[in-house]
Formats: sequence, structure tokens, C-alpha cells
Amino acid sequence: MEELELSDQCRQGNNRARKELYEQYAGRMFSVCLRYAGDRDTAQDLLHDGFLKVFSSFDKFSWRGEGSLRAWMERVFVNIALQYLRKNDVIKQSDSLERLPDDYEEPEESDVDVIPETVLMQFVRELPAGYRTVFNLYIFEEKSHKEIARILGINEKSSASQLFRAKGVLAKRVKEWLTING
Repeated sequence: MEELELSDQCRQGNNRARKELYEQYAGRMFSVCLRYAGDRDTAQDLLHDGFLKVFSSFDKFSWRGEGSLRAWMERVFVNIALQYLRKNDVIKQSDSLERLPDDYEEPEESDVDVIPETVLMQFVRELPAGYRTVFNLYIFEEKSHKEIARILGINEKSSASQLFRAKGVLAKRVKEWLTING
């Protein structure tokens, strides 16, 4: 089924269409959940909650062309993940990491290109929750620090600081991986 027909059928409560929607998008939505949650069990719970929300919210979806269903679903899943993180106060919990330098050297893009995407995403998942959340919102959702601050209930400087620290941790991990794997 095409996106438009699939969304119309889901809006009408067609269980076959809902099953098809799940089968078509579960992998991608699980990746979104895992990117925010950091662990598979929590991501699986968020995936379940996200699909329940999607199925009950089709009246809020409006077709805007090919890709709009996927984009709307991704927003729903990001919001479900952020709601979970806020509810559990995960964002404000501080993990103790070794002191990062005030500056770090970003790896060359050509160096990063040799690292498999699965490895890079694992590095992102392993970030402390606050760093990971800000990093995801800034990099993948293209939110500004002002928007991130509003979404997470933190100040802009905290958002910028957490992004800087996330990038520092990731740069260190990339450098270590490149040293080991050539």
C-alpha cells in the first residue's frame, strides 16, 4: 500500500493496514527510540508506546505528500522518547565522566566515513542520557539550542555545553576506534 492509502486505512481503524504500517516502519522507529533511550529494552517499550500513540492519533495527521507519514511518525516517536526521558528525569541526571578538555580535535570527515554506521550509532547510544538527548535533538532533529532548552526545560548554555561534551566524547571514541581498527 502507498503512504496515502495506508494512512487513510489506518485512520479508519483497518487492522490489516495497521499491521502493514507497523511492519513497514517498526525498524526505522525502533532506531529513533534506541537513539534516545540508549538501551534496547527501553527502546522496545518506547516503540510499543509510540505505535499506540500513532494509531490513536491519526485524526491529527494531515497528508502533505510522499514522506509526510514517515516524518509525522518520527515526530511522534521522538516526542514519546522525550516524554519518557523527562518523566524519569533522565536528562538532568549527571553521569560522571573523566574530565574533558576545554577543546577537542574533531576527526576528519574522511576518517569518520570509514567507521560503520552501526558503530557510530552505538557510540551515540553509549553517551550519558543528557548528552545523547541534546546531541540527537541538535544533529538529527536540527533543533536550535533555544528550542532544545525549551523542550528539555534546561537553559541554552546547558544545551550548548552538553552538545560540546557529547561531541568531545564522540571524537575521543572515534579516535580510539580508528587507532584500533586502522
